Amino acid sequence: MPKTLSQLLISIVLAAAALTISPIVSADDVKMVGVITKIKMAGDGKSAQAILKDGKTGESVTINITDDLTLDKFKDKRIVEGDEIRAKFDNAGGKNESKSFKKTAGC
Repeated sequence: MPKTLSQLLISIVLAAAALTISPIVSADDVKMVGVITKIKMAGDGKSAQAILKDGKTGESVTINITDDLTLDKFKDKRIVEGDEIRAKFDNAGGKNESKSFKKTAGC
């Protein structure tokens, strides 16, 4: 009886430890690789929309970009239409807000 109880206690402790160590991932985070088909800069230069053609499905996905680093890359032409991009974005509410937007080859 004590052996069964101690095994149960160890199992509970290990399960609790595994839950606290594993990272929590939002179900709204989406990762994709695709080619930029269009970049639309806002008039004030503080935001942009990039339309990517998903490499897996072929669907067009519009991603809203507001981070200064990516916007500078658009302005400097380091990222242009036709570049392959690795994007990570939050699609909560269908807005597709960019979290990461980088060329697959770097930059």
